[in-house]
Amino acid sequence: MSRLGGRMRALITGGAGFIGSHLCDRLLADGLEIICMDNLITGTTDNIAHLAGHPRFTFIHYDVTQYIFVEGPLDYILHFASPASPIDYLQLPIQTLKVGALGTHKVLGLAKAKKARFLLASTSEVYGDPLSHPQAEEYWGNVNPIGPRGVYDEAKRFGEAMTMAYHRYHKVDTRIARIFNTYGPRMRLNDGRVVPNFILQALRGEDLTVYGDGSQTRSFCYLDDLIEGIIRLVFSRETDPVNLGNPDEFSVLEFARVVLEITGSSSRIIHQPLPVDDPRVRRPDIAKAQNILNWKPKVSLKEGIKKTVPYFQEKIAAKSGISGKG
Repeated sequence: MSRLGGRMRALITGGAGFIGSHLCDRLLADGLEIICMDNLITGTTDNIAHLAGHPRFTFIHYDVTQYIFVEGPLDYILHFASPASPIDYLQLPIQTLKVGALGTHKVLGLAKAKKARFLLASTSEVYGDPLSHPQAEEYWGNVNPIGPRGVYDEAKRFGEAMTMAYHRYHKVDTRIARIFNTYGPRMRLNDGRVVPNFILQALRGEDLTVYGDGSQTRSFCYLDDLIEGIIRLVFSRETDPVNLGNPDEFSVLEFARVVLEITGSSSRIIHQPLPVDDPRVRRPDIAKAQNILNWKPKVSLKEGIKKTVPYFQEKIAAKSGISGKG
């Protein structure tokens, strides 16, 4: 029996991405009809290939910065369309700003027209290089609007402002998830973030590249925990932003050593200069999610890495097989 009941319809923008594709799986399993919309700039149909032919799944190749038409009713819209890693938004700065601003505006307009509940996938990057630690939802952030990371940070901050404006002025039923570092199967191999970088380098026997002295901290949330938090937020009554992430904090150097241990790699750790505006600390205060959603992560870092490594091994093997035939 579906916990949601009935035949509800949900649109997931960015649904062919890392997190979006797992949301498609989860909501299909919960009995919903799913429309997945993605322009495939950073997403890939590989992530949703297993859903081809599913009677309750539809894929639409589309850019959400354009006018959006969806036939029939919609009950929920989960807006995950956006480049989400530094390598993406440094290469796609204009597209990142457009999807955060124009895309969010178009999708909110659709939510208003359909009277659908709307969830914005925001980010811990709205806190910038934080002066408050850990980061609670009340903290306004420390963002450099004209730095190279500003295109993503400010796009998401604008998206939050637009979401709250539609909530207050048009009475759209909205939710905002501030998502912290998340990892797991279906991450892109060339994602550019620390988890795929370290796992790939370790599996290939390459040096693990640590930027700066490695003392900067990150908090890593396994995908299954995040998906559960998103689902609970969607079906809660909370309309203000909610942090979703794992409060267990590790230095980048500590994380590199965990990856080496799990993979059994003999790779060395080397150091490179720290990128501009790279956050020194990152750790969510999840008291609000615990109190309102009765949610907290369950998967430890070592357990999550053990679940993630086989996916990377499979992808590396597949790429090697293809190149070997060429």
